Amino acid sequence: MTTKTVEQVKAEYRAKGIPIAKVAREQGWTPQEVYKVFNGQAKGHFGRSHDIAVFFGLKQGEMRV
Repeated sequence: MTTKTVEQVKAEYRAKGIPIAKVAREQGWTPQEVYKVFNGQAKGHFGRSHDIAVFFGLKQGEMRV
């Protein structure tokens, strides 16, 4: 599996007409948490930011259960 860029993820959801904030809430995250990962403020190395990065395909790995 190849990783995606933030722009690719945003374009994918934009093309589907699905707001990122809605996806965030459905997954139990706040939109702010997701956008911090997207903007590089949260690196996605551990915890929830890791799960967000993996979920959106920004990095390879496994989500925590």
